[in-house]
Amino acid sequence: MPDAATIPVAFARVLRGAGLTVPAGATEVFARSLVAVGAATCDGVYWAGRATLIRRPEDVTVYDRAFSVFFAEPMPLHAVVDPTSEVIVAFDSGGDDDVSGASDADDELAPPEFGTPVVTVRWSRAEVLRGRDFAEYTPAEFDEARRLIADIRVAGAPRKSRRRRRVAHARGRPDLRHTVRHALRTGGEAVPRRSTVPSVRARRVVLLCDVSGSMEPYSRALLRFLHAAVVARGSVEAFAIGTRLTRITTELASRDPDAALAAAARRVVDLSGGTRLGAALHTFNDEWGVRGMARGAVVVIVSDGWDRGEPEVLAEQMARLQRVAHRVVWVNPLKASDGYAPLALGMAAALPFVDEFLEGHSLASLEQLAEVIAR
Repeated sequence: MPDAATIPVAFARVLRGAGLTVPAGATEVFARSLVAVGAATCDGVYWAGRATLIRRPEDVTVYDRAFSVFFAEPMPLHAVVDPTSEVIVAFDSGGDDDVSGASDADDELAPPEFGTPVVTVRWSRAEVLRGRDFAEYTPAEFDEARRLIADIRVAGAPRKSRRRRRVAHARGRPDLRHTVRHALRTGGEAVPRRSTVPSVRARRVVLLCDVSGSMEPYSRALLRFLHAAVVARGSVEAFAIGTRLTRITTELASRDPDAALAAAARRVVDLSGGTRLGAALHTFNDEWGVRGMARGAVVVIVSDGWDRGEPEVLAEQMARLQRVAHRVVWVNPLKASDGYAPLALGMAAALPFVDEFLEGHSLASLEQLAEVIAR
């Protein structure tokens, strides 16, 4: 039987090892509930943990199994949590030096009084949010995540440009005009030969985001990601896909994210409606992509693959897009689900023409997407 003062932290670790998401805040509430109800019986500890450490009904089975393993021995009646136990939680805000909890010390937690059992939990709020599914965010967590999404930098992979830049060394293509001009300034004396080399520029990035009803749990976060990409002032184009295609680059160009998303919402008349991926890509290829926007670009399609249109149309348009794009990336938030398989007709039709198939359900997956775009 674990020591009563270490029950909250130790049992939370067991639950995390079993695959459950247990925030440090829940561990603190569990510790305080044990102080309130006591740990004299297994039933009291069981219900205190079940009420504070799990969030979904489907987690009860895993919780029960972990509880039976952790408390394999009968709990002695004298194992009561001391009401004077002190729970210290040190919050790491992801770069700040402030520490919140029972102590106001700047760099370290002040030691408790002699003889007081202490349970110390250190955690990073940003790290917890990075791995959590957007669909499970509370309103408060989404408010915190907005700043983290805005910090993600999106830039296309570097490529050689047709434009050339002058250099002072002899490597590269000789620049006779520049060399002679410098020679005239020195009265014909020998000067270092001037040359030009190809300049490097970032590839264009085209983001097409599904805003249909099936994508609604993820649309808010993904549109924030599109906004962060557009306002980075790189060569980024943004489109919304529903029953039609809508270009929203201009609306997302505002530095104010709330104003930008409000303008985009007014522009997209089919928000949270149906999805016609094939027809939308047909419009994109005819009016924008094949004519130049997608040529040599990194094209990112964010969608769960549910399509009301014919899969043959989607496959045909994906093939057209792949022929002109540098790389086609498909981001599907459902890919992170346990046992996921691309069985939706639209997803199955598009996959043969996709170069990268990624998740898009969390902050960590969006950071990975930014790395793939820049690769």
